[in-house]
Amino acid sequence: MSAQPLRQDVDRTLAALADPHRRQVVDLLSRGPRAAGDLARELALSAPSMSRHLRTLRESGLVEESHPTFDARVRIYALRPEPMANLLRWLEEAERLWSEQLLAFKAHLERPAESDRKSDPGKDA
Repeated sequence: MSAQPLRQDVDRTLAALADPHRRQVVDLLSRGPRAAGDLARELALSAPSMSRHLRTLRESGLVEESHPTFDARVRIYALRPEPMANLLRWLEEAERLWSEQLLAFKAHLERPAESDRKSDPGKDA
């Protein structure tokens, strides 16, 4: 995945996870697929409110919806791994860049100042 689509995917994921109720839904779904009604009961949310949160999570690609063959009215939600994997990849890249910057800054601070070398000519020897 190139940088631009990855960035857009990460943006959608972070926007969806910005809401605490949606993060709780993701936490519950990390333990396994659940029906929308079960999620609403566990989080003490109304069905319309849960529906809005699930729609946002579905549109962001974080969850997928299925219907059991025994009852098409029931909606089962499950996590999709790709958005979180992309978020993790982005975080690892950001950490690598910060580490490089901090190492360069540390090396800069540990390097003797130019004025120190000029005032003490024996230092360079």
